[in-house]
Amino acid sequence: MMRISELAYAILNGALVPIDRVADQKPYYSGKHRRHGVNVQVVADPAGRLVWASPALPGATHDLTPARTPELVDTLTGADVLVFAGRGY
Repeated sequence: MMRISELAYAILNGALVPIDRVADQKPYYSGKHRRHGVNVQVVADPAGRLVWASPALPGATHDLTPARTPELVDTLTGADVLVFAGRGY
């Protein structure tokens, strides 16, 4: 996370990583994508290189939830970095 303070801006985005069905299926089903998966959010630098990745959460988790981790929020606000993200954030 130290590298974030060196950036002119950062990009926050997420993806649903498809998985096979699991025993407790409901939390891993994403209604938005209509498939089972895990939700992963990432922060990338202007060149698209990975700076931070959230833990994999069940697919039904809203994109904003992993992005609200205190570590990420405090680091981005403390470093005064401009962050580009989709409307969902």
